[in-house]
Amino acid sequence: MTRIEVHNRCSDFASYRAARVKSLFNAESGCNFDLVAEVPADDPAWRIGVIVGPSGSGKSSIGRKFWPGVPIADLSANWPDDVPIVDAIAPDGDFNAVTSALAAVGLGDVPAWLRPFSVLSVGEKFRAGVARVIADPPRKIVIDEFTSALDRQIARFGALAFAKAWRRLPAGHQCLILTCHRDILEWVQPDWIFDTATGKFSSTEGVQRPRFELEIYQTDWRYWPAFEKHHYLKLPQMVAAKCYVGTVDGEPVCHLAVSSRNKGRGVEARACRLVVLPEWQGAGVGMRFLNAVCEIQLRGEEGARLTGRPATTLFHTSHPGLAAALRCDRKWRQVSAALYGECRSKCIRTMRESNRRKLEVNPNAIAINGAGYGGHFRAVQGFRYVGEEGLRNE
Repeated sequence: MTRIEVHNRCSDFASYRAARVKSLFNAESGCNFDLVAEVPADDPAWRIGVIVGPSGSGKSSIGRKFWPGVPIADLSANWPDDVPIVDAIAPDGDFNAVTSALAAVGLGDVPAWLRPFSVLSVGEKFRAGVARVIADPPRKIVIDEFTSALDRQIARFGALAFAKAWRRLPAGHQCLILTCHRDILEWVQPDWIFDTATGKFSSTEGVQRPRFELEIYQTDWRYWPAFEKHHYLKLPQMVAAKCYVGTVDGEPVCHLAVSSRNKGRGVEARACRLVVLPEWQGAGVGMRFLNAVCEIQLRGEEGARLTGRPATTLFHTSHPGLAAALRCDRKWRQVSAALYGECRSKCIRTMRESNRRKLEVNPNAIAINGAGYGGHFRAVQGFRYVGEEGLRNE
């Protein structure tokens, strides 16, 4: 353990008001502050440590002395105003590493990647700041006022996302967090905590992270407007799709639509429009929700797109982080990868002809004029859900 002593001194003012305050409240002086802390600053084994306590209790003073030569980091400093954050984070680094860092800390809202730091919300700025730390991590870092300016819901999951991402870094990276908020401690699960209010040092070994229950409901498109602005593509609603919404304590947090497609002589499900609301990103609900809905299709359970007919699910994405997660999940198999879309004009002609035949049979059907897919230079990766049964059959 390392002993850190804080002895702050300032002028002892003798003005009329200062003298009156001393007299009224029996305060001898306001110029001295002393604190002694025993902390494991020289121990290389831990990954995340936390100093917690009320404002003015000495957290920042300890942070400035914790590692000689390591200043307190300013997550909001040195962001350019003329480039989006996806360019500002590790500008000489790998593109996939940057997008993975943004997704890892819960900033998976792709439109936000295309904005400069100055126009982001407070919560987005915090996540962008920690994403920059993850993408280009120092060996040692001290972060003050951790989540202090955030809505507490965003703060908890932002803290969780940062802690998970930091622990995935190679051994030897250490982060000291200074905060006045105790509600994030069980989400961060630091290796140790020093409380400046009590002067006590404690270990968090054996402390379990809080749990919450995600309930899934089959519905229609009524909830989509709340999720649409957070989806990275602007497309019409899927034809004949069933929608699924995940809720926590009755609050919608994630969305997925499932339709069907012909597969040779059979039919399989096709999933799209996966969105997790920003305040829940980093909580780990996205993949669990997607897998749960696809498992419903695979078993043909009540509420499936093809109820009573078990079907595998095909899912496409351009999101680098999501594609990487799907490749790591043994319940999924990658089945395709295209660097660009097919000919859009050909698709328009095909859809127009298909619509013409449909109108001949049913004049009241919806007319489609000029709609078509393709024509983009976006890499699209396709995956098929095989589930636990698929793993057993291998």
